Amino acid sequence: MAEMKDIQWFPGHMTKTRRMIQANLSLVDGVVEILDARIPVSSRNPEMDRLVKGKPRMLILNKADMADSNATEKWIGFYKARGFTVIKCNCKTGDGIKAFLPAVKNQMLKELMDKRRAKGIEGAPLRLMIVGIPNVGKSSFINRMAKSKKAKVEDRPGVTRTKQWVKLGDNVEMLDMPGVLWPKFEDQEVARRLAFTGAVKDDILDKEALASFLLENLAENYAKSLTERYKIEIPDKVDDDMLIPGGIARGFEILENVGRKRGMLISGGEVNTERAAITVLDEFRCGKLGRITLEMPKATEDENESAL
Repeated sequence: MAEMKDIQWFPGHMTKTRRMIQANLSLVDGVVEILDARIPVSSRNPEMDRLVKGKPRMLILNKADMADSNATEKWIGFYKARGFTVIKCNCKTGDGIKAFLPAVKNQMLKELMDKRRAKGIEGAPLRLMIVGIPNVGKSSFINRMAKSKKAKVEDRPGVTRTKQWVKLGDNVEMLDMPGVLWPKFEDQEVARRLAFTGAVKDDILDKEALASFLLENLAENYAKSLTERYKIEIPDKVDDDMLIPGGIARGFEILENVGRKRGMLISGGEVNTERAAITVLDEFRCGKLGRITLEMPKATEDENESAL
């Protein structure tokens, strides 16, 4: 297994997206940011607070069906305490989507609607900018709300490349923006969490190292999920990780055990750890390992710096 290199990710079209967000901000009444409920901090672009400063904000914790429900409730409380309107949903199935428009009108843009009502201009449409990192579920959300296939949906990052307006019922219009990540990952732990969920393209990563990091995390926090899925015992944490940098010797041992249990062997009885890594990552991303949240909030003053 090769040591995993630092993850960097900022294709040219994402630079264009940042400029597009700033150029179109004056056209909207509020900004809706879609997050992955499994990584509610890592899936928030830290630049977004600066880019859309001053606009009413909503956070949608998507893929909530794949996240630890207790953790999701804690995150909802965490972000509400910091002034955000927050809902949870599963954009693919539509579960929780009905809460969106009431939350927009009764919470996020209530002050604006009250002002319009007082001035007698209730008929003006509410315009929302929809933002989020790649592969977080923006297009699925928009299609679900519009009851159509207006936005491209593919299970890979970086599909939406241009902005598009989508009209809903109830006098609401949404501006779909391309997914945007940030210039560089200062925190490689954040970068890995994004990679676990598929927000960063797999072809720039060492899959065995990535799967080993994931398995180390799960062994620490969701050991039961691993034992139930793979029918293996979780080895004790390894003190000496000199042979495998990054503190993932146990994770790599678990990866080998998964491959051995699944019969992923090559000549000489050696485990095909690359094949096992692909399996582990795929099964995590589609929820087969159970409901898992990789980040938990702490009571802090500034979630951008120390929410974890």
